[in-house]
This record gives sequence, structure tokens and C-alpha cells, in this order.
Amino acid sequence: MLHSLKKNKKGFGLLEMIISIAVFVIFVVGIYSGIQFVFRVVYQSRLRILETAILNEQVEVIRNMPFADIGIINGSPAGLLTRTTTTTRNNVDFVITRTIRNIDDPFDGTIGGDPNDTSPADYKLIDIEIICADCNQTVPVTVTSFVAPKYLEGDPTHGALFIEVFDASPNPVVGATVHVVSTSTDPQIDLTDTTDNAGMLRIVDLPEGIQAYSITVSKDGYVSDQTMFPSIAIENPTKLPASVAAQDVTSISFSIDLASTMTISSQNSVCQPVGNVDAHIIGTKLLGAEPDVFVTDQDFTTNGSGVFAFQNMPWDVYGLRTTNYDLLGSIPALPINILPGVEQPITLIVGANTAHSLIVNVVDSVTGLPVPQASVHVTGPLYDQTKSTGVGTVRQTDWSGGGGQALFVNQTQYWQDDGGVTLNAPAGDMTLKELGGLYVGDAVLESSTIDLGVPANFVNIVWEPIAQPVESGPNAVRFQLASSNTSTPEIWEYLGPDGTPNTYYNASNMVIHDAHSDDQFFRYKTLLHTDTPTTTPTLSDISFTYTTSCTPPGQSYFGGLQNEEFTVAVTREGYQPGNEAITVDGDMILSISLEAE
Repeated sequence: MLHSLKKNKKGFGLLEMIISIAVFVIFVVGIYSGIQFVFRVVYQSRLRILETAILNEQVEVIRNMPFADIGIINGSPAGLLTRTTTTTRNNVDFVITRTIRNIDDPFDGTIGGDPNDTSPADYKLIDIEIICADCNQTVPVTVTSFVAPKYLEGDPTHGALFIEVFDASPNPVVGATVHVVSTSTDPQIDLTDTTDNAGMLRIVDLPEGIQAYSITVSKDGYVSDQTMFPSIAIENPTKLPASVAAQDVTSISFSIDLASTMTISSQNSVCQPVGNVDAHIIGTKLLGAEPDVFVTDQDFTTNGSGVFAFQNMPWDVYGLRTTNYDLLGSIPALPINILPGVEQPITLIVGANTAHSLIVNVVDSVTGLPVPQASVHVTGPLYDQTKSTGVGTVRQTDWSGGGGQALFVNQTQYWQDDGGVTLNAPAGDMTLKELGGLYVGDAVLESSTIDLGVPANFVNIVWEPIAQPVESGPNAVRFQLASSNTSTPEIWEYLGPDGTPNTYYNASNMVIHDAHSDDQFFRYKTLLHTDTPTTTPTLSDISFTYTTSCTPPGQSYFGGLQNEEFTVAVTREGYQPGNEAITVDGDMILSISLEAE
């Protein structure tokens, strides 16, 4: 029996001890947290009691001041009080913020209303806030009261200033910060206030003054607007400081809205970045007139990766131009309408710089949208060229650099030929080789690999001259295309207009088969033939048109022009033709609107 009793006597195990300790800790932490919560509640209550007492003191002090002295230093109404002050109670620092406004009570009419109250400062609104700066308070304690004069209303030499703030729509801007400064009045004014739900700030008791009040309107995330005095830089500002006349109302309006971001990228015609492009941007919003001074009017240079970003841009219509390159087009088309609060990417397609160039931008007259595949015919003295809008072009006009070039870098070279071509008679042209006074019957030349930068949709093949010697026969100049999504396919398969190797492009401006769609790399094969050994066909120019993600929509570029007058004729199925005459001087953009039939 004694042995059995001894067996039943057991102590606490390790697991039981851990559980007991955990339960005890939870119990202690709960008690501690509860005590801390009680302390916080008591402490916050003490702060509120102190703050309420201080606010009551502030109100009583203000009510015992002369009515004329109740106001903010350099504010409206002007007075002896500072806008913010600090006081210490029980070793706790409190920040006090005072706001005082004149109130135009409708009981006796309002200024500018019916009836018109020419002494609109009927009484004053007092708004006082207090907060403990170092007590983790987020919401201040506020008290609002009114004070009125015993006899008179406002100063009869004072007037009112109504400030209206609206956005681009235009809708009222609520809570905009309005900063009003006047150093020429007595007393001087330096006040900051906010617009109400109607986007208005009505200051009804200001000293009179001619162009005395400088005003700046702002809001977080918005572009600002302001008045300006004339200066050397801006001789005639569009918005002069406001005037206030005695017992009268002056109204002035400002327009602000969300700031926008513009990221500008410079690329070449095959979508590759082009760095260090010098450019200029100009808007339409004016700071001053005669001479015009624009809000946005500046030079900039894209970085080594071909990128430049503008921050805090106002909504506006912007034009862009390049100086060390020709602008071949832009995405979207110029001019560009930037809306408030947007992040707008803009791509500038650039090429070799020429003295005079022309971009023709074709748009729908109703929608304003780009019109693709419109035929643009530009003619002038010794100039005659036709292009389609919204397509890119790869062109080769010279093969005199010889073969052996895998990638189309040097535009006078190619990949290989069969030895039957001459490439410099005349300079740069391609003809059949002459041997002993007679031309060889056939020759083949294969181009270098052309990289379009991104997958493309091929459109047309065009070459010159179209007319060949009749003696050469009907198949004097022919072409086939091979394309791939890699620059080094196992084999380049050359195809004709039916998408097979059995046919050839043998007429200029033929449509390229869609077997090549969505390929980035391509080569062309030229086949020359003559039926008569005493004549040879000639190839002087070949072009391939295509569309890609970096092809400027509804635009065509004409470079290397002279400073002359040109005629631009635009046609598109479903639209009435458009015609314009333009004298090209430098790099220019011509917009033509087409009306639907």
C-alpha cells in the first residue's frame, strides 16, 4: 500500500510548466494593457480639458478687444492677432491657430446683391483650433464664435474682393489655397484662406488699392495660377494684380487643375532609341501678350536612352520640334492635347537632318482622328513624290558599297550577288554586267538583313524606274521577299505575291503578301533579266512600306526639300480630296482635314 501511494505522487512536467507560464504571461499582459488604456484615456481627457479651457480663454480675450483690433496681422480683417501662437500648460505645449473672417449678413442685403450692401462687414467669424504638438493628437479641438460692433459696420473706405477658382471643365475647385498679399495698402495684407464648395473666396473688407493685391492660387497635386506685375521678362502679363475700390466688389477668376506628366521618347523609323535629341516644346497658355510669353516654352534634350520626362505640366495643347534631327512624325500626332492629371507618353520619330522638310498630317474633319492609308502627293519645282499616311518606309537607292554585309547598316551595301550586276553605271544604280559589249542575260542580288525594330505588317513594294526598255522583255525587274522573327534563320525562304516561291513582284506598288506579317527581319532578292543582250534594265530605287507600333498615325514625311512652294494633294477612298499649297521654310507640319463623302 505504501508503494502505491508513492507512485501516485507526481510533480509538474516541462510542458505543463510552459503552459502555466504562458497563461500567466497572457494574464499579466492583459492587465498591463488595460491599465495602459485607462492611463491613455485619462491623459487624453486631461488634454481635452486643458484645450477647452485655453479655447475659452482665447474667445474671452478676443471678445474684450476693440472690434477694430479683432483680426489677423496682415490679414483681412486686419488686426493685432497672429494667425498661430504657442502656449504651455502643465508642461505641455499647445499650438493655437486663429481664423477670422468678415461676414456679410443677408439681413441688410449683400454686397453686389439686391439690395446692395455697401457696408458688407456686418460682423466677424472667429474660428480657433488647438492641438498638442507632441501628444500624437491628429484632430484638433475647435471653437467657433461671432463678434459684432456696437454701432458701425465696416470701414467705408474698404471694398470687397471675390476670388473664383475653377478647373479645366470648368467646375469649382473646392479647398484651393488662396494667398493674397498687398504691401501698398494701410494696413498691409498677407493672408491665406481656402475656397468654399462653390470654388469662391469672398473677402468683404479690404483697403482700397489700384492693382494692389497679388494673388496666388494652389492646391496639392494641381498646377498653380497667379497674378503678375509687369517685368522685363513679361512686359504685359495676362493677369495683373487685383484692384479694390471703396464700397465696391472686384471679381477675379483663376483656373487650376491636376498636373500632368509627359514622357518623351526619341526613336528612329525602325523603333530603335535615338539618344541626345535636341528638341523644343511650346504650349498655348500665355503668361504675357504682345510680345507673347508662354507658360511652357523651353528647349530640352533626351538622355542617352532617348527619354525626357516633364513633371507638373499644365493641361494645354503642345507643339514639339527637333533641331539636330528631322522629325519624321510623332505618336500621337502633333499638336498634342494634354488633359489634366494624365501620364502621357509621346514618341518622336526622328531621322537624318535636312534643311527643309514637311510632315503632312491627315485627319478626319469630324472626329479629328488620323486618317490612315491616305495618298499624299507632293509636287514642286523638280519634285514629285507620293506616299501613304500611317506607314513606315525602308529604302535603298545605292548598292555601290558592294556585298558581304549581313545586317543593313551601311545603306550602300548588300549581302551577295551572283557576279552578273554592275553597281556604278550611273553611280549607285544597278544594271546587268556588260561583257564584250553585250549584257549578261540574268543576274541576282540578295540584300542585307533589314531590322524593322519590332514585328511589322508589310504593305507595298515600290521601285524606280517603272519603265524599262521594251527590248529587255516583260520580266526585266522582279523581286521576292523573305522574312523571319529572327535575324539568323536557318534559311531565308523567298516568296512572291501569292506567298509561294513560284511567283515574283514584277509591278511597282504591289501589295506584299501577308505571309510576312508580324515578322521583324526581312531580305529582298532582286532579279534582273534582258531578252536582248544590247539592252539592260536599271534599278535606281526600291522601297518597302510597312506599319509598326512606332509608325506615326495619319502622317507622311517628305525630307530633303528646297525652300520653295509645293502643292499637296490628298486622296482617300470614302473622303473628298484635299489640296493645299505651302511654302516650305525649314521643318514644317501641314495638317489637312478630309471630309467624308
